[in-house]
Amino acid sequence: MRFHCAWRCVMAAATLIILAAAQTAAAQSSYPAKPVRIVVPFAPGGVNDLVGRRYAQEMARVSGVTFIVENKGGAAGTIGAVEVARAKPDGYTLLLGGTATHVINPAAMRKPAYDAEKSFAPIGVLMLAPTGAAVHPSVPARNLKQLVALAKAQPGKLSFGSGGTGTVTHLTGELFKKLGGVELLHVPYKGVGPALIDVVAGHIPVVFPTMSPGSLSHHRTGRIRLLAICSEQRLDAAPDVPPAAQAGMPGLIVEAMIAMFAPAGTPKTIIDQLHQAQAKVVLDPGFQAFLRESGAVPVTSSSPERTAQFLRTEISRWTPIIQATGYKVE
Repeated sequence: MRFHCAWRCVMAAATLIILAAAQTAAAQSSYPAKPVRIVVPFAPGGVNDLVGRRYAQEMARVSGVTFIVENKGGAAGTIGAVEVARAKPDGYTLLLGGTATHVINPAAMRKPAYDAEKSFAPIGVLMLAPTGAAVHPSVPARNLKQLVALAKAQPGKLSFGSGGTGTVTHLTGELFKKLGGVELLHVPYKGVGPALIDVVAGHIPVVFPTMSPGSLSHHRTGRIRLLAICSEQRLDAAPDVPPAAQAGMPGLIVEAMIAMFAPAGTPKTIIDQLHQAQAKVVLDPGFQAFLRESGAVPVTSSSPERTAQFLRTEISRWTPIIQATGYKVE
């Protein structure tokens, strides 16, 4: 009698496990069955927001399901990233993350709110946005070697503007200092736009801006001089500006990524489905033109695995530089 009771209990438990597995499989096979939410961890109007909204439109087109953008700005992107890291891993809450949320912030957090690698499941990199090295037209430097020589001739007196302490534009300047063995005075602004305005006005001589319609327009009109693109290749949007290696500093490669992430634990079948849809979006000529016009480089060969590897490389590369600046995210 005891044996039969025990056997019935075992069979009942096995049946429940099989039913649960079947329900999970059914839920995954019907994905997506409702709108998918994309958290943009920055305020509306910025490049992340613009890319996120265009991406949502394109994903809806290729998948037939609505993608909704929600802006969750604050703490340099940390608030939105934390929300996604803690969300249910069912594929209905995604993060438009990148260098700020997954490289800079984790290295600068006093008390890490998430693990950049373990708290998320990568879907794929959408684009890389290189920075550049630019000067006021009166600065007697036509390439990076000449800018280094100028800085060495007047140590600590040459200043550079950035979009704020801890931003990719600041870190580009720090990497330039390290590679060139020079001292530059950092002048942080509340955004790279105001920094560019002060370079145009001649108030500061150097800036390391992100490539954007604004910085490219200033270069084309001669209000600033772009010495180099901090990338391994020329930009379609600035074919007259050499990559860093050709301008005298091969190691000055700074390409901020924008990528899609899901919460860790999201089933692989869902990650693969999202990646396949994203691959179609990134290969679309209209979407590529949208990215290139803003000074970005579309990434057409990404994958969850390559994104994870790229992220590991970037974290290893930038963490010592970020920590050396003393920058902290509270």
